[in-house]
Amino acid sequence: MLWIWFTLLAAFAQSGRNAFQKQLSKTVPVLGVTLARFLYATPIAFGYLCFLYQVEPSYAIPQFSGLFFAYILGASLCQILATALMVQLFRLKNYAIGVGLARSEAILAAILGVIFFGTEISYLGWLGVIIGGVALFLMTGATQLRYLSWQTLLIGIGSGLSFAFTSLWVREASLQLHSDFLLSAAWVLFSVISLEALLLLIYLGLFERSTLQKLWKQPKFAIATSLFSFLGSFGWFNAMSLNDVAFVKTVGQVEILVMLMISYFIFKERLKSQDLIGIFLIVLAALLVVWG
Repeated sequence: MLWIWFTLLAAFAQSGRNAFQKQLSKTVPVLGVTLARFLYATPIAFGYLCFLYQVEPSYAIPQFSGLFFAYILGASLCQILATALMVQLFRLKNYAIGVGLARSEAILAAILGVIFFGTEISYLGWLGVIIGGVALFLMTGATQLRYLSWQTLLIGIGSGLSFAFTSLWVREASLQLHSDFLLSAAWVLFSVISLEALLLLIYLGLFERSTLQKLWKQPKFAIATSLFSFLGSFGWFNAMSLNDVAFVKTVGQVEILVMLMISYFIFKERLKSQDLIGIFLIVLAALLVVWG
């Protein structure tokens, strides 16, 4: 059950990372906040990879296939998009609702597993999918269909869908290496984070230099975001190397509870009853999808 401990680490670290990203989003544009997740995490990931080879000299360099690099590229692009959309949610809604909408990832990952990876979902699981849809509707702030915020809904689903693809492709990339799970996860972690940082640095350097300047002025929040991002990815990638994405992401819903405490005690945000109902329905829906 080692994967559960990795998942719990990931969930707690991710809650902290999201909180620091929300703080950064007050003064730094969306792509700058997204870059903060990967920038300082890259040398940490490289150091961790070197550490593994140092303590276990028997580890060999894996054979990297073209499919491995394809999964890495897909996961990197999807994670950039998912993070950018979630930061945008922070600006439209509060911290708890933004993260809650993005947590539709667990449900969407299960559906994608059915379509692309041969996963089977029971009738109870499909009930979970429907409940998840109701939860998303509530969390857009709508009480009736005509009041539905399509912008919030689409951004939330887009973020969750992108995170779901990221998770699925990370697992597939790790399986391509046929190595010890720690080594496979470390290589995938370094590959994804470094590629994401490189792509964003090139883009911002060419088209949004002012965004980079604003990010440099917030070193404490940027470093904290990267550190917690590394810890979160370290937990997720190791857990997903050991078990299916749907199971990992379902246990990871414990993040919802941490998120609510951060929202209430740190950001002093107050949630409406329908927001709370929506958040807990997301958790229930994920449980039904996986355990049904």
